Amino acid sequence: MLRSLLLYLAQATWAKSWVMRLGIAQRTAYRFVAGDTLDDAMIVVRNLNQKGMDVTLDYLGESVFDEASAREAADAYVTMLDCIAAEDVNATASLKLTQLGLGVSEALCLDNLRRILTCARGHGNHITIDMEGSDTTDATLDVFRTLRAEGFDNVGIVIQAYLYRSDADLRALAAEGSFVRLCKGAYKEPPDRAFAEKTDVDANYVHLTQQFLSAAHCEQGAYLGIATHDEAMIRAAQAHIRAQSIPSTCFEFQMLYGIRARLQQQIRDDGYRIRLYVPYGTQWYPYFMRRLAERPANVWFILSNFFRR
Repeated sequence: MLRSLLLYLAQATWAKSWVMRLGIAQRTAYRFVAGDTLDDAMIVVRNLNQKGMDVTLDYLGESVFDEASAREAADAYVTMLDCIAAEDVNATASLKLTQLGLGVSEALCLDNLRRILTCARGHGNHITIDMEGSDTTDATLDVFRTLRAEGFDNVGIVIQAYLYRSDADLRALAAEGSFVRLCKGAYKEPPDRAFAEKTDVDANYVHLTQQFLSAAHCEQGAYLGIATHDEAMIRAAQAHIRAQSIPSTCFEFQMLYGIRARLQQQIRDDGYRIRLYVPYGTQWYPYFMRRLAERPANVWFILSNFFRR
């Protein structure tokens, strides 16, 4: 019930302005967000790189419905990629297509993403397209495949394990030799599209991980980002990797900045490649609410501090 409420509030414009004015909410959000600016994010990137961890940067924003804002977001990503190259840090970038104008037109979104991918390719860098709500899944996959067909081999895609369709989607992407980040999913979805029970999502996550990580798929260039904080899922993936002798060039583990730092370091210390998803920017509200939905204890932390004041 609480998770559903928080996921609803993540999209509620009336709640956004109220929550963002709460100082305790902003301070809590910055457990998961590197800061407001690219400079803030680069400090975090350098620190994580020194610990042996890779990074993917996300300039926060989504659901843009005007061309000017979509092009400004693309500009911000080009600036980010130029900064990554100039600073010589180990970081890629992740982005949402609705931030680049998918809600305006697919042509605008493609134009913006081509510019970003061209810049990234010039720097030898990589872009991952985040997956949003299931209403945009087909359009997101279409954009991904269009750009791959145009020769952009530096673009990856996210698949969400809680969707019923993900089994077929992942099989096709593996056969195409795609870079995929597999996550559980963090949006509110109807029961005819997604597993409702956590146990079912967990079981599907393990199934999809094992399905993708095969010798045949690795030979075709497929690469999996195993994106989870669930130790059971991580152990299951590691057991499969060992049992099938999957080479380290075919996968990495991925986790969110600010969540389970000790587990992140343990994965790194065990010799696995790990990449942290590091968001930054002032548009932190939807991202923050989805993190609260994953960890409701933070809600009580905010409320207790609010009423204490």
